[in-house]
Amino acid sequence: MNPDEYCRQKAVTSGSSLYYSLLYLPPERRHAITALHAFCREVKEVVDECSDAQLARTKLAWWRLEVGRLFEGSPGHPVTKALQPWTAKYRIAAEQLNTLIDGKEMDLAQTRYLDFAGLARYCNHAAGALELLAAGIFGYRNAGTLDYARNLGTALQLTSIIRNVGEDSRRNRIYLPMDELKKFEVPAADILQARYSDGFVELMKFQSARADDLYRKALIALPSEDRRSQRAGLVMAALQRATLAEIERDGFRVLTHRTSLTPMRKFWLAWKT
Repeated sequence: MNPDEYCRQKAVTSGSSLYYSLLYLPPERRHAITALHAFCREVKEVVDECSDAQLARTKLAWWRLEVGRLFEGSPGHPVTKALQPWTAKYRIAAEQLNTLIDGKEMDLAQTRYLDFAGLARYCNHAAGALELLAAGIFGYRNAGTLDYARNLGTALQLTSIIRNVGEDSRRNRIYLPMDELKKFEVPAADILQARYSDGFVELMKFQSARADDLYRKALIALPSEDRRSQRAGLVMAALQRATLAEIERDGFRVLTHRTSLTPMRKFWLAWKT
């Protein structure tokens, strides 16, 4: 298995939202973004699959060393080997890759966020940095596209947080801001024990409206001359907004259910977008 095949198997499973968002990309850009997503998946799995926090930190430190080896010209992992041809072409910097690792280290150090300002910082590390890199790989002419990418990254991460509230709680993580739980009278114990309430539904409506507003801001910020080159990101936005709407129609049963779009609907949204 060559590095590109490894990355494809790691990051772009058939039927996933990423799979449909990359359908219309030219091969070179598709290889680059697939390698980038595979890198993100590798570091995410370190945190999700290691029950020992110190071991996870050791593994993330190894990835930082591997990023250094990538930019020294001697990568050893299939993912960094797949990234190597594109770092100069698409201006991928070591600092940006290390920011993605920083986001995963935040998961090891913090399982609660006091307010949205703290959560927004996490979203920037977890997804904003990724979308800035993706915008460079897709190509842009107007620097305003970077504002689009930042807003899109936060919106995508918030959608993931909403969708995975139950799954994250089983890892003792609550990403919803604590001050907003208090505002809607939702004890953290209700989330950890999967107890639904009217307050929980109102809390989730509030989070969903915030994410949807960020999608709108992202689309408004995207300059018209870059809309075609950024179509992969626009497809992802369409898929995730549709997922968000489906979660709301389902009554925000996110503590016990995981909502997904059918492959046919994903294909239709990707084609239409």
